[in-house]
Amino acid sequence: MNSRQRTLGHAAALMTILIWGPTYVSTKVLLRDFPPFTVLYPRFVIGYAFLWCLRPRLLPPSGWKKELLFAGAGLTGVTLYFLLENIALTYTFASNVGIIVAVVPFFTALLAHFLLKGEGFSRRFFLGFAAAFTGIFLIMANGAFILELNPVGDVLALGAAFVWAVYSILMKKIGVNTSNMVICTRRIFFYGIVLMIPALFVLPVNMEWHLMLKPVNALNLLYLGLFASALCFLSWNRVVEILGAVKSSVYIYMVPVVAVVASALILGERLTWISLTGILLTLCGVMISEYRKKTRKGARR
Repeated sequence: MNSRQRTLGHAAALMTILIWGPTYVSTKVLLRDFPPFTVLYPRFVIGYAFLWCLRPRLLPPSGWKKELLFAGAGLTGVTLYFLLENIALTYTFASNVGIIVAVVPFFTALLAHFLLKGEGFSRRFFLGFAAAFTGIFLIMANGAFILELNPVGDVLALGAAFVWAVYSILMKKIGVNTSNMVICTRRIFFYGIVLMIPALFVLPVNMEWHLMLKPVNALNLLYLGLFASALCFLSWNRVVEILGAVKSSVYIYMVPVVAVVASALILGERLTWISLTGILLTLCGVMISEYRKKTRKGARR
């Protein structure tokens, strides 16, 4: 892998996080009128339709083992992760969900260490993890030194973090021989949507079109479906293919940073010195985790 590819991978990861960060705000707005599943299902149907428009052809079957990987990615990265996250947001604060989901890189590093070749972790990774997690805690506390916890919501958020780590590992395995990321991502969405169907018979659903067509709801659904789902999944899958599961997951640390800024700009929430300190620590944590000493050969270039 050359430096140009690595730069592209880091740029794509940053763009993805800048779009993903405000999704907490969009989801919270939609949850005022809809239950969690009603927010989730249209979001990925919109994303799936958009991906069909981008590349309207089928991906030839590639064997049952590869199909199981696609199904596993759809189950973990689409169905379980977002269902757990959306339900968690109804039980607890977005800040609680954000700080717990931020342990994704740690889960990913542990799984990758045992399941993937060349995806080990070092002391520097754990040092960066500690710095970033401290920063995230300060961001989410945002001036209140007592972080209120809700056992149900927090356990669901922890489950969401774990299944996203599993998704990252599966995408690394899928991406090794994948040449068309649009069709690959669309197939993952397909399995995710199909695997959501059983939830229709268990969870509350409210598909009232007059609520769906309200400008604020329609715009947020389009944002979540087109940008945060279709485009961001494409870019994130490419990032995992280029950078690897561990390096790419480190960027998850930056989601709370973007979320705080988005909350300040959109919801008018005040930025305190504590949250600003948290942003700095989080960015430092990312840089520490990503830092690599140059080899002598590289230094001569």
